[in-house]
Amino acid sequence: LQQNPGEEYVMSYNLRGLALIFNQEYFSPELHLPHRHGTKADKNNLLRRLEELSFAVRPYDNLTRQEVLAVINDAVNWSHTEADCFLCVFLSHGENECVFARDGKLSIRDLTHTFKGDRCPSLVGKPKIFIFQACRGDKHDEPVSPIVDVVDCEVHANQLVVDAGTVHTLPAGADFLMCYSVAEGYFSHRETLNGSWYIQDLCEVLQEYGTRLEITEMMTLVNRRVSLRRVENCADRNAIGKKQVPCYTSMLTKKLYFRSKKL
Repeated sequence: LQQNPGEEYVMSYNLRGLALIFNQEYFSPELHLPHRHGTKADKNNLLRRLEELSFAVRPYDNLTRQEVLAVINDAVNWSHTEADCFLCVFLSHGENECVFARDGKLSIRDLTHTFKGDRCPSLVGKPKIFIFQACRGDKHDEPVSPIVDVVDCEVHANQLVVDAGTVHTLPAGADFLMCYSVAEGYFSHRETLNGSWYIQDLCEVLQEYGTRLEITEMMTLVNRRVSLRRVENCADRNAIGKKQVPCYTSMLTKKLYFRSKKL
C-alpha cells in the first residue's frame, strides 16, 4: 500500500478542539513541595497563544487529584466529533511517572490512556497533545560551547528556581504527542516573575510560527531555543552555568499543522 509521506491530519473541522491547562502553584503542606511562583505567567501566556490558534481553552488552578480527574472525565465525555484535536497542559512538579495535583500524585499513563480510542472514540485518528512543564530529575545539564543566551537570576526580583521531582518519558499510543520541558534526569528552570524557560520559548514559537510550521518542527525549534539559555546568576550557586534541554516523543502518524481557521 503506497502512502503519501506528506499526508496531514484533517484540521478543517468546525472546532480546533479543547485545550485544558492545569496550573498548580500551591500544594498541600504534607507534600513538602515548594510553591511554583511564576507559573501564573506561564498559564496566561499559554492561554493567549492557544486562543490565537482557535482552541477552546479551559484553565484550572490548584486542583486536587479528584478535581483533576473530574475535569479529565468531562473532557473524555465531551463530543470531539467536530474538533480537529485535543490538547492538555500540566504546569506542576513531577516525580517518576506522575505529576502533582494540589494534594497528591497523578499517573501520567492513566491520564493519557483515558483518551485512547476505547475510552474516547470521538478522538480516534485525531492528534492528542500533552505538554508537561515539570522537573524530571536531580541533575543540571553541563554547558558545552557555544553559549548564546544567559539568564540573570536576581534573588529579590525574577529569581530562577527549579521544579522538583523526576518524570519519565512515557509512550501513549498512536496519534499522541508527549512534550516535556526537560530531558529525563535533569532540572527544569522557572523564573519567579516571567515563568518557565520552556513555556516562554514555546509560546514565542507558537506566536511566530504557530500557523505556519508543522508541530514537530516547532517543538524542535523550542528545544533549540531553550538549550541556548544558561543560568548566569542565581541564589543556588550550583545552578550557575547550567543548561536545560526539553524533549518530545511523537506517536503522530501524519503531519500536524495549525493553519488559520477560515471564518
